Amino acid sequence: MTRRAVPAMGSAGELRADVCVVGAGPAGLALTLMLLRSGLRVALLERSTALRRDFHGEILQPGGQRILDQLGVLDAARARGACALDGFQVLQDERLLLDVDYRRLDAPYDNLLALPQVHLLAELTEACRALPGFLHLEGHRVKGLVEEDGRIAGVTAAGPGGRPVTVRAAVVAGADGRFSRTRTLAGIDSGRTEAFDQDVVWFSLPAPGRATGYVRVHRVEGGALLVHDAHPERLRIGWTLPHRTWNKAAARGIDPIRRELAEALPHFADLLHEHLRSLSDLTLLDVFAAQARTWTRDGFVLVGDSAHTHGPIGAQGINLALQDAAAAHPVLLDAVREGDPSRERLSAYEERRRPAAAAVHRMQRVQAKALLGRGGPVTTRLRSRAAAVVGRTAIGGKITRRIAYGTDPVQVRTDLFTAAPPAAPEPSPTALDLPETPATTRS
Repeated sequence: MTRRAVPAMGSAGELRADVCVVGAGPAGLALTLMLLRSGLRVALLERSTALRRDFHGEILQPGGQRILDQLGVLDAARARGACALDGFQVLQDERLLLDVDYRRLDAPYDNLLALPQVHLLAELTEACRALPGFLHLEGHRVKGLVEEDGRIAGVTAAGPGGRPVTVRAAVVAGADGRFSRTRTLAGIDSGRTEAFDQDVVWFSLPAPGRATGYVRVHRVEGGALLVHDAHPERLRIGWTLPHRTWNKAAARGIDPIRRELAEALPHFADLLHEHLRSLSDLTLLDVFAAQARTWTRDGFVLVGDSAHTHGPIGAQGINLALQDAAAAHPVLLDAVREGDPSRERLSAYEERRRPAAAAVHRMQRVQAKALLGRGGPVTTRLRSRAAAVVGRTAIGGKITRRIAYGTDPVQVRTDLFTAAPPAAPEPSPTALDLPETPATTRS
């Protein structure tokens, strides 16, 4: 297949690419980079600009680290700033109940990595821009899907200033997150369920010299607090609350909330009193589980959170997204090269990855009950005994590897790469390079 330098321009201002990826998160960018390295032309649409959006997930499991390493971006992303963490710990009343030590895994992926998502996305974007065939459409909001004889054949979008843009492609990949617009436009139900009985309120605090080296779950009355180091010299804290009780908690005001948190985390009470100043410092995360009814249609796939959404326990979301991208890459490449983007061909990706996502859903439900659930002294003793099995036996090592790599430890098909990044990035067209087209009414 002949590779063209940039996606081709069709009639009436239409752009043409082999694959159109919607959403420049970890899944969308990783998939874009794999396809570009394999010689395809890829248009990447993202509604935000210059990474101006909120990010939550930043813990990379070894499985996700390995994929980024195979793409050649892990070291550079890490050099922008990150924190290596030795594992997970669960504590109650300062008593260590569980210690999942990642140092028992094989190097170099023998840790968790707290990597700010903005660092990861910036590095992936630079790697994509260094390759021919890449069209990055920032500030473009998808408005509809192009359909031909029941097959999805592209997207329509509104660019800066409302400029209409159409991108036609053999395959559209929806990587636009848990509230996916492309999934809705494709008529696919999200499969949302209220599988967790907790909500999580996130915030971070400056904490120079106070690194813990772990992701820690501090069990407290009525829930738990998740604490981990973050770059640069910060603590990231997730406060779990019973589902749909945040409004009641917020009505009390910041002072009683701060006192409650300081009592639960006495080692960081000074930081909480100094830096947690108002309710605006707190962000509520809507915690739910979802498994889309289907991940594929003719000419269409869903990857990452668009296909399946998970809770924050176990730090699995970003890693599943990267593994999805690695699994989808050879399937999409084959579909484009053979000129057959049918659902039947694309479903090989879903058949591989759906069981892995379902396994994480099952694991997180168990973890939520074991780590966050309420109970008396007897329950605490039982949890402690179970934790001893995980922390001190060979079974615990197997459980750690399962959490670190998942049930389907995908690796990047680097044997399918035909292009290496050039020494210097080549310029790529932007939305400003598109020809003027007649204005249309925005929906």
